[in-house]
Amino acid sequence: MTSLTSESTRPRLSVVISVKDEADNVLPLIEEIDAALSLEPFELIFVDDGSADATLANLRLAQQTRPNLRILVHEKACGKSAGVDTGARAAVGDILLLLDGDGQNDPAYLPEMVRVMDEGGPRVGMVQGERQGRKDTGFKRFQSRLANSVRRGLLNDGSRDTGCGLKVVRREVHLRLPMFDGLHRFMAALVRREGYEIRTVKVVDRERWHGVSKYGFWNRLWVGIADMFGVFWLVRRRRAPHVVERG
Repeated sequence: MTSLTSESTRPRLSVVISVKDEADNVLPLIEEIDAALSLEPFELIFVDDGSADATLANLRLAQQTRPNLRILVHEKACGKSAGVDTGARAAVGDILLLLDGDGQNDPAYLPEMVRVMDEGGPRVGMVQGERQGRKDTGFKRFQSRLANSVRRGLLNDGSRDTGCGLKVVRREVHLRLPMFDGLHRFMAALVRREGYEIRTVKVVDRERWHGVSKYGFWNRLWVGIADMFGVFWLVRRRRAPHVVERG
């Protein structure tokens, strides 16, 4: 890997992953990312969101042989959205590649998502993964279907699956988004709020490799629905200007 020490070697891709207590998942995930993005330089940023297990130790082990791997650490857990925001602000690439650290998101889809963004040009602000063959329990799928139905009706964000962790988004766009706990669930609506298009790529969902989910009934469904009304207000109050002439 090339060291990220000068402008001439600055990659345009930054992979950002927020993790908490994913000790058994981070090393195999890093190997998959290396294989998926072998054709283009990239930086890999892990944000350890207050892990209490060996996640940080395993990341430091991987860092010994990967100069493109950067590690940021939250003193205490702040949530996935805060972790992604920390990584996004530290990133040097123009395009952020986002995925979860539990193994459910397959990095093999990232090159196709980047290609779709490149093909769409500057008007495309984000490419969202759309999960096929969900591996969640029936109850979790019910929660997701209900929340997605309410979200689409209220926000009209053009996305069928905002819960998929696989996202490719322009860094400058991400940094414009209002930061709050749960932002990752509403990125499609908020990116469109900034005047950009959203495109989707179908991806195959996998089972979590090890550990347990950080989300239960309340923070997956009812808290998300409560946040939705705040996002609805933000969307209604924004008028994104389109500059048609520059002097």
